[in-house]
Amino acid sequence: MALTSTHLAQLGKPRTGKVREVYDLGSELLIVTTDRISAFDVIMANGIPDKGRILNQMSAFWFEKFADQVPHHMITIDDAEVARLVGEDNANLRGRCMISRKAQPLTIECVARGYICGSLYKEYVRDSSVHDLGLPAGLVDGSQLSEPIFTPATKAEEGHDQNISFTRASDMVGREVAEQVRDWTLMLYKEAAIHAAKAGLILADTKFEFGLTDDGVIWIDEALSPDSSRYWEATLYAPGGPQPSFDKQYVRDYLETLNWDKTPPGPELPNEVVMNTRAKYVEAFERITGRQFTS
Repeated sequence: MALTSTHLAQLGKPRTGKVREVYDLGSELLIVTTDRISAFDVIMANGIPDKGRILNQMSAFWFEKFADQVPHHMITIDDAEVARLVGEDNANLRGRCMISRKAQPLTIECVARGYICGSLYKEYVRDSSVHDLGLPAGLVDGSQLSEPIFTPATKAEEGHDQNISFTRASDMVGREVAEQVRDWTLMLYKEAAIHAAKAGLILADTKFEFGLTDDGVIWIDEALSPDSSRYWEATLYAPGGPQPSFDKQYVRDYLETLNWDKTPPGPELPNEVVMNTRAKYVEAFERITGRQFTS
């Protein structure tokens, strides 16, 4: 059964996002990753069982892998420590909680792209000089770029995030911080793409968030999960259209068949879509981490 909300009255009211619920513990945060799933910026009526556990544990894998290269917010995902802080051993929370450092999130999202697709491809078709990136002519949907690129975006409270230029990102967060997160974003993407390739996956693009602390900038939120990244099946890669993927595209494709205006409330997903989506998340987790997923 999917966990779509939490009720931890002893911790107060959480700050709620599309997927995560964040409880303030004073000096630290408890981040609970639910099984909610959104598409077209709308949360669906039902969730995907174990999705939150997969996202949480996959993020922990990547945070640990790159801990020596980029400071991050994760303190622990240990269930016993979570139970101690919460004051109870809640079975619904097992595997889906992260105790984290506090940080002030930057006002930009940091995106690395090794392939052109999604919103950037749409902008490219409309205007090939997108955000001064100097992209060559003749690219098609899914084309591999000669070098990975950094494409920051605004963080929209409602609606879609908007791609912006590096110059505008620098104006928003300061040149030094913008350069730091750009360099980390591209390094993390390149290293993660090499790791994914060994698992037979293409990491087409990924989104990171960073935050400010008294010690400087740190990596926050989630890490290279199917919710924040496009993973494609390498053996089926064929530029010129959408690629078989391990992200939410399967759900989006189903929703496109409905007579739904893409405004709240989100429709209920049929069991077949739910279970096929869960299977994609599980497969991505197992291939990336080399670990068997157990719920």
